[in-house]
Amino acid sequence: MDAKAKAMKASGVDVVNFGVGEPDFDTPDNIKEAAIKAIKDGFTKYTPVGGIDPLKDAVIEKFRKDNNLEYARDEIIVSCGAKHSLYNIAQALYGPGDEVIIPSPYWVSYPDQVILNDAVPVFVKTYEKDKFMLKPGVLESHITKKTKAIILNSPSNPTGLTYDKKTIEGIAGVALKHNLYVISDEIYEKLTYDGFTHISIASLSNEIKARTLVVNGLSKAYAMTGWRIGYTAGPKDIVRAMTNIQSQSTSNPASIAQKAAVEALTGPQDFIKAMLSEFDRRRKFLVSELNSIPGISCLTPTGAFYAFPNTSKLYGKHADENKVSSSSELALYLLEKASVALVPGDAFGDNDYIRLSYATSMDNIRKGVERIKEAVNRLKQA
Repeated sequence: MDAKAKAMKASGVDVVNFGVGEPDFDTPDNIKEAAIKAIKDGFTKYTPVGGIDPLKDAVIEKFRKDNNLEYARDEIIVSCGAKHSLYNIAQALYGPGDEVIIPSPYWVSYPDQVILNDAVPVFVKTYEKDKFMLKPGVLESHITKKTKAIILNSPSNPTGLTYDKKTIEGIAGVALKHNLYVISDEIYEKLTYDGFTHISIASLSNEIKARTLVVNGLSKAYAMTGWRIGYTAGPKDIVRAMTNIQSQSTSNPASIAQKAAVEALTGPQDFIKAMLSEFDRRRKFLVSELNSIPGISCLTPTGAFYAFPNTSKLYGKHADENKVSSSSELALYLLEKASVALVPGDAFGDNDYIRLSYATSMDNIRKGVERIKEAVNRLKQA
């Protein structure tokens, strides 16, 4: 779908792209200046594999200030993006036949990272009525003797929803009871709305902290997707193993990007508030417009920059030769007939939905929504 959208755009078609998973804002100037200074200062050589101490210290202070968590340098590893962090964890933690519980809908890389390390993804469906939160009792019913870990993602990609404290506490209790590790992907933690405050599961107790690997990064909150800086905080034996793995794969993250990351974490944070305010404006508009389309319903996201509307009532309809019986067919129909690109829900493990990113301009959102409305209105019951 993405390749087709790019090909259409390259041929001159005006495609409105709701598929992008990165902020449409530029990296703040102070961060870019820190990178330029690093280059001018000749900070262009190898660094320690797991990251420079000033960056580790900045990460430690971030956890202390934002999450009420205390870590030491040997409990932190800096990697080439949060995805790299997650894959390092998979390589360090999973063994052949280990089961890893993944709530669905899920981010697309989770299952493959598990499978590539000879472990087994165990998908546990979550529901719109529960705001896509995995219920602790449901989690416990899927645990076996082979279960090694659970992956938790809040705020969520793709749903844009967030976990409340009560549910996180319940999940922590189940994890401790069964001696599971928790991989907590918190990359969107600073992008929340309506007064929601993110709670890291690791902050609940020293016991669950000892079983949790917290993954975060600079890409989303600081518009630094191309800089490739992510980090993990967790038990030092696992962090040591991750560092050994990284030393034989990528070595250190880019020295220049690390200096930029120090500035991002320690410098002015006003940029985030301004970006979040704009995302909030787009969020409210997009969700309202989607809910006005017959056959589409959408929960209001409380985090990240995604809307995840239910489109299942459109399945079984058609427009001329175009039949829509799945999220993929709907996405293809909207791309070919309305020049709107989005991601079908089956990519995330739930066919009843589609994902739209509002990390694009308000003009694009308005134009794209109008195209979706017109295309959906052309669909008739088979």
